[in-house]
Amino acid sequence: MARFNGFGGGGMNMQQMMKQAQKMQEQMARAQEELEEREVEGSAGGGLVGVTMNGKKKMTAVSISPEAADPDDLEMLEDLIVAAYNDAFKKAEELEKELVPFSLT
Repeated sequence: MARFNGFGGGGMNMQQMMKQAQKMQEQMARAQEELEEREVEGSAGGGLVGVTMNGKKKMTAVSISPEAADPDDLEMLEDLIVAAYNDAFKKAEELEKELVPFSLT
Protein backbone atom coordinates (compact mmCIF):
# COMPACT_ATOMS: atom_id res chain seq x y z
CA MET A 1 0.00 0.00 0.00
CA ALA A 2 1.46 3.35 -1.06
CA ARG A 3 1.73 6.03 1.54
CA PHE A 4 0.89 9.64 0.66
CA ASN A 5 2.84 12.15 2.74
CA GLY A 6 1.04 15.30 1.60
CA PHE A 7 3.98 16.59 -0.47
CA GLY A 8 3.31 15.00 -3.83
CA GLY A 9 3.45 11.45 -2.63
CA GLY A 10 7.16 10.80 -2.37
CA GLY A 11 9.27 13.80 -3.28
CA MET A 12 11.31 15.65 -0.71
CA ASN A 13 10.60 14.73 2.90
CA MET A 14 10.15 17.31 5.63
CA GLN A 15 13.72 16.93 6.93
CA GLN A 16 15.14 17.55 3.45
CA MET A 17 12.91 20.59 3.05
CA MET A 18 14.09 22.01 6.37
CA LYS A 19 17.75 21.49 5.40
CA GLN A 20 17.13 23.21 2.08
CA ALA A 21 15.39 26.13 3.79
CA GLN A 22 18.25 26.46 6.28
CA LYS A 23 20.79 26.42 3.44
CA MET A 24 18.88 29.16 1.61
CA GLN A 25 18.69 31.20 4.82
CA GLU A 26 22.47 30.91 5.30
CA GLN A 27 23.11 31.93 1.67
CA MET A 28 20.84 34.93 2.09
CA ALA A 29 22.62 36.00 5.30
CA ARG A 30 26.01 35.78 3.56
CA ALA A 31 24.69 37.77 0.60
CA GLN A 32 23.28 40.46 2.90
CA GLU A 33 26.64 40.76 4.69
CA GLU A 34 28.45 41.10 1.38
CA LEU A 35 25.98 43.75 0.21
CA GLU A 36 26.73 45.75 3.35
CA GLU A 37 30.48 45.59 2.67
CA ARG A 38 30.57 46.16 -1.10
CA GLU A 39 30.43 49.65 -2.58
CA VAL A 40 29.38 51.08 -5.92
CA GLU A 41 30.01 54.52 -7.32
CA GLY A 42 27.73 56.64 -9.44
CA SER A 43 28.70 59.82 -11.21
CA ALA A 44 27.27 62.65 -13.28
CA GLY A 45 28.53 65.56 -15.27
CA GLY A 46 31.57 63.69 -16.51
CA GLY A 47 32.70 63.01 -12.96
CA LEU A 48 31.95 66.45 -11.53
CA VAL A 49 29.69 64.82 -8.93
CA GLY A 50 30.10 61.36 -7.46
CA VAL A 51 28.05 59.29 -5.04
CA THR A 52 29.28 56.20 -3.22
CA MET A 53 26.71 53.72 -1.95
CA ASN A 54 26.92 50.28 -0.37
CA GLY A 55 25.09 47.29 -1.80
CA LYS A 56 22.25 47.84 0.67
CA LYS A 57 21.60 51.16 -1.11
CA LYS A 58 22.85 53.33 1.74
CA MET A 59 24.70 56.42 0.51
CA THR A 60 28.11 56.57 2.18
CA ALA A 61 29.82 59.51 0.44
CA VAL A 62 29.35 62.40 -1.97
CA SER A 63 32.12 64.12 -3.88
CA ILE A 64 31.70 67.45 -5.67
CA SER A 65 34.38 69.00 -7.87
CA PRO A 66 34.89 72.73 -7.33
CA GLU A 67 33.94 73.31 -10.97
CA ALA A 68 30.45 71.98 -10.23
CA ALA A 69 29.89 74.40 -7.35
CA ASP A 70 28.83 77.50 -9.25
CA PRO A 71 26.93 79.67 -6.74
CA ASP A 72 25.02 81.24 -9.63
CA ASP A 73 23.77 77.85 -10.85
CA LEU A 74 22.92 75.73 -7.82
CA GLU A 75 20.09 74.06 -9.75
CA MET A 76 22.65 72.40 -12.04
CA LEU A 77 24.56 71.09 -9.01
CA GLU A 78 21.35 69.74 -7.51
CA ASP A 79 20.53 67.97 -10.78
CA LEU A 80 24.02 66.47 -10.91
CA ILE A 81 23.70 65.13 -7.36
CA VAL A 82 20.35 63.51 -8.18
CA ALA A 83 21.76 61.99 -11.37
CA ALA A 84 24.84 60.64 -9.57
CA TYR A 85 22.65 59.17 -6.82
CA ASN A 86 20.39 57.48 -9.38
CA ASP A 87 23.44 56.08 -11.19
CA ALA A 88 24.81 54.62 -7.94
CA PHE A 89 21.38 53.25 -6.97
CA LYS A 90 21.08 51.44 -10.31
CA LYS A 91 24.52 49.90 -9.81
CA ALA A 92 23.60 48.83 -6.27
CA GLU A 93 20.47 47.12 -7.60
CA GLU A 94 22.56 45.28 -10.20
CA LEU A 95 24.97 44.19 -7.47
CA GLU A 96 22.06 42.95 -5.37
CA LYS A 97 20.72 40.89 -8.27
CA GLU A 98 24.18 39.41 -8.75
CA LEU A 99 24.65 38.47 -5.09
CA VAL A 100 21.07 37.52 -4.18
CA PRO A 101 19.79 35.21 -6.93
CA PHE A 102 16.43 34.74 -5.21
CA SER A 103 14.12 36.93 -3.21
CA LEU A 104 12.10 36.08 -0.15
CA THR A 105 9.68 38.96 -0.72
